[in-house]
Amino acid sequence: MKRYIPILLSLILVIGIAWFVKELKASSRVVKQNESLGVFGRQQSCAKHPNFLQKLRIPQPIAIDLSQKAYRGLAFRYGRGLTKVLHLKTWEKFDHFSTYSLTPSGDIFLAPMPYISIKEHTFEFQKNIYRVDSNSGNLSIWLTLDDVKAGADNPYGITSVEYDCSDNTLWVSAIDESDYHTNRGVIYHIDIKTKKILERMEGVDALTIKLLSSNRGKFLLIGDARENRLYALEIKSSILQNRAIELFWLPTSQEHIGKIRIKANSRIDIETLPFSYSLIAETTEGDIRKKYSFEWSSKESRYLEIR
Repeated sequence: MKRYIPILLSLILVIGIAWFVKELKASSRVVKQNESLGVFGRQQSCAKHPNFLQKLRIPQPIAIDLSQKAYRGLAFRYGRGLTKVLHLKTWEKFDHFSTYSLTPSGDIFLAPMPYISIKEHTFEFQKNIYRVDSNSGNLSIWLTLDDVKAGADNPYGITSVEYDCSDNTLWVSAIDESDYHTNRGVIYHIDIKTKKILERMEGVDALTIKLLSSNRGKFLLIGDARENRLYALEIKSSILQNRAIELFWLPTSQEHIGKIRIKANSRIDIETLPFSYSLIAETTEGDIRKKYSFEWSSKESRYLEIR
């Protein structure tokens, strides 16, 4: 037995060094000083609404509703005041969704969301990216990420999807192995045509993500799941850079960024939601959601809230 002790010690040392390097790499992404992302405006979208809406003669304006306030799954609100609703019962079979992203063909990619209580397939649903087919309106599992394993301690898996018009890819965030103390989230970059994972960046806890292009470059905005802040990772040649740019913090620690919108005149609008790695009624009536707008202040050399 004694002859195996050096081997075991060496193995433990190698594992320890690997863990330390991984944690150091993740922690090095945070840049303490604020930086401007440059000049940007409302982002040009290549997306369009699904073709089946035209076949059903659904008139503009049209909005996709994932709020769960009246319809499980998803619904389309349309017409003057968005008072009319299109909702199919078949869209309820995978329960609830957190974010969506449209493509130039009209396909809708969706990220799942656990909701209030655990059901038989709740954890399994969290490892799938879903798609609504533009022509048929059929909702199905598009891709399963088997290394995403939601569970009782953290029921969240995939949390956000963002379509990239520049190269027909998806940016996807997952936080299934994270907790209050450690960033173990992952950002995936996936080629839609081949379903191949082009990049996998670990140590990024993104509750929500959003692409932004400016005169300075291209960035992936990260609404942090563990902290009440927004930061950015630059994208060069379709590859995420390890250096993060911290943009701003929200007024209170209980707030987290649920939605990000890029506006004209280099303005970033965000909407908050309550989040704590546990099941809460995040989309129900009466939840504490707030909206903020931020702009870069040359005088202060940081992003400031617009009041």
